Amino acid sequence: MEDRLRLRKYVLVWLLIVLHSCYFASCGNAADRAVDPKNSRVWGPGVEMPDRATLPARYFFIEPRDADNQKINESQKYDIHIIGQSRFGSCRYRLNQIDRHDGSSIVRYRLAESCSDVTIHVRHNEAHLAGSPFAIPGTLYSEQCYCPQGSVEEWLETVGCPAGDPQIDMDLIPFRAINFSSLRTRMIQQYDKPGSISHCNYVILRNQVHRRCYGQHTGFSKFMDTILLSLARKFTLPDMEMFVNLGDWPLVKKGGPSRTTGPYPIFSWCGSDDTFDIVMPTYDITESTLENMGRVMLDMLSVQRRGLPWADKHAKAFWRGRDARRERLELVALSRRYPELLNASLTNFFFFRDEESEFGPRVAHISMHEFFDYRYQVNVDGTVAAYRLPYLLAGSSVVLKQDSFYYEHFYRKLVPMRHYIPFEADLSNLVQQIEWARENDEKAREIRDNANAFINANLLPLDIYCYHALLFKEYAKYIVSPIQVQPGMEKIEQPEEAYHCPCERTTLPRDEL
Repeated sequence: MEDRLRLRKYVLVWLLIVLHSCYFASCGNAADRAVDPKNSRVWGPGVEMPDRATLPARYFFIEPRDADNQKINESQKYDIHIIGQSRFGSCRYRLNQIDRHDGSSIVRYRLAESCSDVTIHVRHNEAHLAGSPFAIPGTLYSEQCYCPQGSVEEWLETVGCPAGDPQIDMDLIPFRAINFSSLRTRMIQQYDKPGSISHCNYVILRNQVHRRCYGQHTGFSKFMDTILLSLARKFTLPDMEMFVNLGDWPLVKKGGPSRTTGPYPIFSWCGSDDTFDIVMPTYDITESTLENMGRVMLDMLSVQRRGLPWADKHAKAFWRGRDARRERLELVALSRRYPELLNASLTNFFFFRDEESEFGPRVAHISMHEFFDYRYQVNVDGTVAAYRLPYLLAGSSVVLKQDSFYYEHFYRKLVPMRHYIPFEADLSNLVQQIEWARENDEKAREIRDNANAFINANLLPLDIYCYHALLFKEYAKYIVSPIQVQPGMEKIEQPEEAYHCPCERTTLPRDEL
């Protein structure tokens, strides 16, 4: 009994010594991993140049670091305030923090009106992080302000857009002398198929937008109207004329009837290996940029919200979607053969309704945020390229992408096995690729991280504006016909509030002035 009491006494003394040591020497390195305000990083257009990069929602990044300048991977909360003056008094804004899966955060804010004398305060545990408070010398215009600040060339340089893009260079090679005086009538006649093709003829003159549309289904013109008006509020668009395809499929076939006169310059949201269409960012990613913190629920920032840790995700591939292509039905069949590897179901039947009994039942839609409860995301074409790919690449899972001759504006910069895991168009090696990902977990996570870095370097809101601006600047150089508003065109007006802003550097007056 005495020995037992002595042993218990020794154990208690040992525990007290350990606890005492942990308190002063940071047991588990908890104190060592405390956020160091001086070493932590705060960067991005929302703090570095919010007066020059007017966006629907401005954004910046926070990366917490410790006293040894090592990145901290645990989630943090920050106290962020924007102080400034507007015509209504204090600057009014909405703000939210997006906790990413790597310890860093995105902060975005949307102004209710233009603000001046702005300082942005970023604190952690009441201490300012490096660079905070950020003093903004100019006026922060709201997205709705018609305050164009110089030419497109000046804007591109001011906000630090890339000087070029390989897809733009490739798309414009066939169009070195565009003469709409001879092309316009032929183009309208060529695509005068109201039941199957809808398109619009635009003219941008003196920074004003005019258009005339053709076809039965022209509702998607609103997406083109909105981006052109938004760009015109930020800088002076080049005078130009353009035709915009409002459908999914690219129109200008290689080797077709137009080969004697050269291909027609038509802008589309999707390209393909057998067409000449000039590719723009899709209407989907463009709308999510314009409506950031607005009515859309998913955008290139919000999709980066923290999800399940990698270890807690299902070690399966995942897919949901409608029956837009035969391969999607085959994907469901594969899922039934290999349920331990793949979870794939259809949410709607339209193209293959007569096969619903075989490949159904249809399942309910779920939020894309729930997709990332799975480690692997399958991307299969729909009617054309699946416009969800940017969101999948931005998420916390690794993407398996089908080989395809359809492409979006950024595909040329993607590298297989660096940004995604490829599989054959006929799905013949998809199971093999899923198995490879499961057996090479570290490499799969590296591909996921590379994809995330690609998105943050190429497809965030400012990047979408940059691409449009660079594309239109380069395209306008090759128009040799006079730019004139054509008969039957309507002027697309800026929103009324656009002219109620205290602009300091507006370069063009309104028409009536």
